Amino acid sequence: MQHVSAIREPLVTGGKSYHDVTEDVCRQVEAAPNIRWMAAFSVALFFLGVFFYSVYRTVWYGIGEWGLNKTVNWAWDITNFVWWVGIGHAGTLISAVLLLFRQKWRSSINRAAEAMTIFAVICAGQFPIFHMGRPWVGYWVFPFQNTFGSLWVNFNSPLLWDVFAISTYFSVSLVFWYTGLIPDFATIRDRAKGKVSKLAYSLLSFNWKGSAKHWSRYETVSLILAGISTPLVLSVHTIVSMDFATSVVPGWHTTIFPPYFVAGAIFSGFAMVLTLMLITRVVFKLEDYITLEHIALMNKIMMVTGSIVGVAYITEFFIAWYSQVEFEQYAFINRATGPYWWAYAAMMTCNVITPQLVWFRRVRYSIPLTFILSIIVNIGMWFERFVIIVTSLHRDYLPSSWAMFSPTLIDVGMYVGSMGLFFTLFLLFAKFFPVINMAEVKTVLKYGVDNGPTYRGDIAHTAPAQTQTIVTPGVPASAPVAYNKSND
Repeated sequence: MQHVSAIREPLVTGGKSYHDVTEDVCRQVEAAPNIRWMAAFSVALFFLGVFFYSVYRTVWYGIGEWGLNKTVNWAWDITNFVWWVGIGHAGTLISAVLLLFRQKWRSSINRAAEAMTIFAVICAGQFPIFHMGRPWVGYWVFPFQNTFGSLWVNFNSPLLWDVFAISTYFSVSLVFWYTGLIPDFATIRDRAKGKVSKLAYSLLSFNWKGSAKHWSRYETVSLILAGISTPLVLSVHTIVSMDFATSVVPGWHTTIFPPYFVAGAIFSGFAMVLTLMLITRVVFKLEDYITLEHIALMNKIMMVTGSIVGVAYITEFFIAWYSQVEFEQYAFINRATGPYWWAYAAMMTCNVITPQLVWFRRVRYSIPLTFILSIIVNIGMWFERFVIIVTSLHRDYLPSSWAMFSPTLIDVGMYVGSMGLFFTLFLLFAKFFPVINMAEVKTVLKYGVDNGPTYRGDIAHTAPAQTQTIVTPGVPASAPVAYNKSND
């Protein structure tokens, strides 16, 4: 007797056709801005104004406007930098790594995740620039050939490695994101009614015709960029962690930082993807494309990376004890029991304890609980960076220089304002660009559709399934689409 295997959950629900996909995704691009989008955009613009004011105060009066002191010379600015870089990791992971592993569930979320990467890296880049104190000479970090006489960058410094790693990461991610947009820009171009919009999307689509030659080149470039991007997922945050790991500061000088930072970056990045996707699916009515199955899969990845981060926290304490280095032991005991114990407690609660709730199916598939959990994780990951930076610096080798860090209003304004910058860019993207990759969603439209019982170890169906090449706008001509005659 043969056993019937369960049909896997469909990646697109609601019985959508190719035309439905085009209509649903293009709707928010073609329609006038609704009141909800306008309200959200107004709030984002307000906080963007806070960011510009904080930048003005920082540049005009100097970084003395921040709460830095003799001991804690890195604080909120570098905390925010590392936090934003970490958030940018999930986009590249979803786009590149899952593409190479042929994970079809990425198709509905990769576009917004890639955009999130671009905007998060833009936000991250602000903080090191303004921490220089003189951002107008920021180009000095690049190695110009004897332009400044004997002045030359220090190639031994991981801070310089950051410049190259993050600029490369941003460039490749930007090209990858834009390449995926080209077929969808062509679809909007063909539907555009106004002369201005038609011209704009014509320029953006690079005269895309949807021919077999264009699709072949598109798929080749996507795979090449995915291959280039995959090492960047590991290298960028590894290099960021070396800003700390190559120092001699107790609590920083540890070889566990690179993998620990990468896992934490993917952890916080997926949390932000969930936050944005859960809002987007409601605002633009995309529940049939960003399904509960997508949310559950992202929750699982978040739980796994959160568990890795928890193991890293425990490992740090074990290594500090095992090393028998007095300064190292004190640094970690001070983190957990010193003046900043509340920040350490918040970090452990948000990053280690809370994600374990995802083991329960009811939590994994619950939209309200997932949304709350994603917010909690991002709060916890910010506290992780704060704990690493501030608690290791405020109690250094000399008790005479011990000091407490207190943020100023400008510190808070820069952080909150950077969120305004991020959401302003994301809302503009969501309004004027297709937030879901129509071309890729169409290729998986029939994936998981129940056309009758399928037997394990057999290819028998209730009706003979045939394969036919259907040429449809926005779908690769080379992509075979299986259909069942019994459903026609």
